[in-house]
Amino acid sequence: MTRKHITGFSNPTVKYLRSLRDKKHRKRTGQFLVEGLRLLEDARSSGYLPRELVMAEGRERHELLDRLEAEVAAAGGEILTTTPDILSKITGKSNSQSVIGLFDEFATGLAQLDRSAAPIWLVAQDLRDPGNLGTMLRSCDAVGAGGLILIDDCADPFSAEAVRASMGALFTVALAQARWEEFLPWLRCEPGQLVAASLRDAVPYRAAPYAAPCFLLVGNESQGLPDAYEAECDLRVTMPMKGRADSLNAAVAGAVLAYEVLAALDS
Repeated sequence: MTRKHITGFSNPTVKYLRSLRDKKHRKRTGQFLVEGLRLLEDARSSGYLPRELVMAEGRERHELLDRLEAEVAAAGGEILTTTPDILSKITGKSNSQSVIGLFDEFATGLAQLDRSAAPIWLVAQDLRDPGNLGTMLRSCDAVGAGGLILIDDCADPFSAEAVRASMGALFTVALAQARWEEFLPWLRCEPGQLVAASLRDAVPYRAAPYAAPCFLLVGNESQGLPDAYEAECDLRVTMPMKGRADSLNAAVAGAVLAYEVLAALDS
């Protein structure tokens, strides 16, 4: 197995990989980074292999990493080794993981989704926190949702923060991105109930008349959903707030509602 060793901070590969920390470069190149053996193993077990595998020299051997390395090489990928300092330069973290992978971004059009694949879907509008986005991907995986649909100007699902927060769910959950004016006609062309987490003219979330396939819509962390978007929903539900807070974190609200819908549809 042939490996390429990188020793200089000014190496073009180092500069390229480092540039992928910025969204504009990820979008221009259609590639992103995944840090750490656990996430890379989740990707591999879901059928995704990196184009390049970059490992720190002098690391301890690991059975999973050995298998990953062999599969990447067999698929025609490139194996690179470098110093821990250079890996930290690439990731921007002083305690960088000992291995990173370079992946192609996935297609995220609505047309690729099979809306009959599951009775429940999560939809996030203008979600700005990559941690929330990653958490919603994890929630999708946990409840067996068909996928996560990102509406309007959401955080980048291929950012290092979102990938890390997804805990591997980026590779197991279908993902789509669209503008509202694209999403609504797509939704209405076939059966599908659009349900909003809302405080406006909403019914209690428990025992609400959910119907499959149910598309749970959660809005921006601070502004919620625009009035026009809520007006298009088939059902608006609310959760009781018994303390001083007037709302839940967007990702938490989505998870709570998803489990309630799941229970209702399974009953």
